[in-house]
Amino acid sequence: MTSIAFHPVHTLAAEIAGRRLSPVELMEEYLARTERLEPGLRAFVSVNAANARLAAEAADRAIRAGHAVGPLHGIPIAIKDLVEIEGEVAMGGTAAWRNRVAPHTATLVRKLRAAGTINLGKTHTVEFAYGGWGTNQHLGTPRNPWDDRLHRAPGGSSSGSGVAVAARMAPWAIGTDTGGSVRIPAAWNGITGLKTTIGRISTFGVLPLSPTLDTPGPITRDIEDAALLLAVLQGEDRRDRHTLGVRDVDPMVELRRGVKGLRLARLPTDERGGIDAEVLAAYDRSVEALANLGAEIVDVALPARFADLGAVNGRIMSAEAYAALAELVDDNAQPLDQDVRPRVRAGAAISSRDYLLALAERERMKASFNTAIDGIDALLTPTTVAPAPPVSAIDQNTTPAIFTRWVNFLDLCAAAVPNGFTAGGLPTSLQIVCRAYAEPLALRVGYAYQVAHDWHLRIPPMAA
Repeated sequence: MTSIAFHPVHTLAAEIAGRRLSPVELMEEYLARTERLEPGLRAFVSVNAANARLAAEAADRAIRAGHAVGPLHGIPIAIKDLVEIEGEVAMGGTAAWRNRVAPHTATLVRKLRAAGTINLGKTHTVEFAYGGWGTNQHLGTPRNPWDDRLHRAPGGSSSGSGVAVAARMAPWAIGTDTGGSVRIPAAWNGITGLKTTIGRISTFGVLPLSPTLDTPGPITRDIEDAALLLAVLQGEDRRDRHTLGVRDVDPMVELRRGVKGLRLARLPTDERGGIDAEVLAAYDRSVEALANLGAEIVDVALPARFADLGAVNGRIMSAEAYAALAELVDDNAQPLDQDVRPRVRAGAAISSRDYLLALAERERMKASFNTAIDGIDALLTPTTVAPAPPVSAIDQNTTPAIFTRWVNFLDLCAAAVPNGFTAGGLPTSLQIVCRAYAEPLALRVGYAYQVAHDWHLRIPPMAA
């Protein structure tokens, strides 16, 4: 790895702290890579080059003067174009909002600034963040960097964030996850994603899709970086009621404790159908690897199928999206993505009774699921049923979120980590699902797996 851009944040931060690397040098490397790779990959909506350089110079001076604000001072980050920064355009993935200027700054951006990180730019998203494939008809679909011949799906909705991190145009990025939008891009781009529990990270200033289900989260190279970013982003915020009463965690405390003695549940037999053979084989090898590291692998009987839970998740998402976006999507003159418009409009057919019943079903299933996994530390699944498909082969009436939506529905947390490659060189991914607010445990399992493998160190052909 000859470029400093190929190193994870925890390494970069140590180099800056040791005065062996300057924030200016680091920023110039990422901006140069972005200038070279962005025309082909289209990860960014906008690149904040001028301001990023000024901020890097200021960080360098402060650090040399002994005034570093923390261990992440001078580290660049990419931010999904669903996150508002006062005075800047926040399009939310739609051409209808090309000139929409954010009225305030998201809490998570304020936290990033307080930690000394520097905004590289805004990354592409599926329109309104409503879709798992990562496509966008009007603003552009980022290209998955693992295939230099075919335009493959980047995963959505945090498509640009996933591509930017995988291609080493950013050391890490912010995504959001309502049904898999952090984990699917992580899976298909060969990187790491953390779906947080609702209330762990404030959603104030994040354009909503489904307030019941929306969760911001880190998209990173590896688990240790995800833990570092979680520590920065978490915290109570009076402008987001879900955060009130949620205690902060230190994800680093148990990160390196390994999996010996943990009880990890394997995928139920009746959920193994329909999974790509190579994805399933990689999954089985991952389970075996964790067993060899000392985990106890157990079977579990779940109260419902993942697809059924995901369907109810979809009804909640659609109803809440339509409530927020009806005026826009019902105006046929608006330049909306014709794959996304019907998803939002479907919410018009969901009655208030059906919506409330779906919310009640969610509470019942949360209780039933918690009973079913009593005594189990984590449930292991593939993150997706198949590797990234060619964009030309996508059926927009389907979803790649079979193994992810149910996690949002039950308000759990989950980490997605690379766990292999297909014969054609496409990444596969392992999902580690834990109880609500147990992010440190999901990260612990993911870390134990990653230190025993090098899948997360592989570099996509289009990033070399």
